Amino acid sequence: MAFELPKLGYAYTALEPYIDARTMEIHYTKHHEAYTTNLNAAIAGSELEKEPIENILAKASTLSPSIRNNSGGYYNHNLFWKIMVPDHGGEPKGELANAINRNFGSFENFKKEFSAAAATRFGSGWAWLVKSKNGLKVFSTPNQDNPLMDVVEFKGIPILGLDVWEHAYYLLYQNRRPDYITAFWNVIDWDEVAARFKE
Repeated sequence: MAFELPKLGYAYTALEPYIDARTMEIHYTKHHEAYTTNLNAAIAGSELEKEPIENILAKASTLSPSIRNNSGGYYNHNLFWKIMVPDHGGEPKGELANAINRNFGSFENFKKEFSAAAATRFGSGWAWLVKSKNGLKVFSTPNQDNPLMDVVEFKGIPILGLDVWEHAYYLLYQNRRPDYITAFWNVIDWDEVAARFKE
């Protein structure tokens, strides 16, 4: 297969009580695995098998809906698991903190804007903190689209992403998406986000 499901860096229980073990297990073994399997099936025998995932995303407008959706689902979840860590949260430091203050006025302002983007995304999708040549920006995308795709209104490098599909939170939070968003701030690995910002 061209793409493999990456291993989680922690146990399914590791992000409790903020993200429950059952949701983690289903999300990873059913949803993320399905995106990986379906992406490989969709590109089988084509030149895309030799391409990095970022190159595939960059030409999403020219690809089939299956490749667009599954390549996005594969990449987005890879990032999602990496930017979370047990017993973390807090606030970023150093260059990332300075950039957030420059672009949003304060960390609290950024937090409000990001939370609002996640809460108001109609239906399924993602909220993003994106690095671009014009600085940092918060916005959301539908379905499995992301800022690396040529089909989105704002392009850049995603350094923080929050999955707001119902499968990411419904077992624990039911229809209370704002509670899930609040909980997310307790598991963000700001060191990982800062490393992506530096890259």
